Amino acid sequence: MRFFRRRGRSGAQRMTGTPVAEAKALYEAGRYAEAEAEARAVARSRPRDDEYGAVALNIAALATGAQGRHAEALATYDEALPGFRRIFGADSWLTLKLRSDRAQQMISLGRYADCEAECAAVAEAADRGTGPEMSSLAAAARNGLVFALNAQGRHQEAEALAREALAAHRVGDRMSLVLRLGLARSLNGQARHEDALTEAQGADELYGALPEDQRLPETGAVELAFATALLGLGRAPEARRRAAAAHDACLATFGPDHRRTVEARTLLEQIDGTRP
Repeated sequence: MRFFRRRGRSGAQRMTGTPVAEAKALYEAGRYAEAEAEARAVARSRPRDDEYGAVALNIAALATGAQGRHAEALATYDEALPGFRRIFGADSWLTLKLRSDRAQQMISLGRYADCEAECAAVAEAADRGTGPEMSSLAAAARNGLVFALNAQGRHQEAEALAREALAAHRVGDRMSLVLRLGLARSLNGQARHEDALTEAQGADELYGALPEDQRLPETGAVELAFATALLGLGRAPEARRRAAAAHDACLATFGPDHRRTVEARTLLEQIDGTRP
């Protein structure tokens, strides 16, 4: 998570020694409950319109969402957003990144059209910016848009957008991973399960090459893509193994209420309901 850095510092520098350093480290280690508690304590201790207080709220929102408390996460983003606009500016990368993360919590709450509209607006704003951070942000917003389109059954639109975003983002990083997973989801939605399996295999290679702190937020996602494609191909025993692995990993990492844990559990129930 290379999000939290002070304005004016280079992209390689971290916020070591700052009031949010501990919360950030806890989040990156996957200790989400501790990260949330630390971040909320920092936010309460800082004066109004303090940049560290604003960033602490953002870490709290991320950590809350990672625990599957998506409505609370959205409320925390809503609390943080006005401060981000005042402190960093409405068109800054920091504010737009928060809006993108906030929009993707809407997916977990079934607010797909709202997510679609907000991700499209963030992508458009990021396209007007310059530099690699804005380029990555545009890809992140389009990833949210791909997910929202898939959730609304608009799989061909999602496929086209995912392919366009991947063509523009030719880096083997976490963003490429989630875009490939979005592409696999769109292909599964069109019953093109062989193609989806190919994308899942490519995503698996990307996942394995990422550092641990970037793999952690995508826990279970590759297994879910495999499981869905395998089930569509009539390979139910293999699909069940993958879905069970995804569910166990998501349960241990995120808890029972996280969107991905719920998706894995639902897929397992579907598989068991179709088995003789």
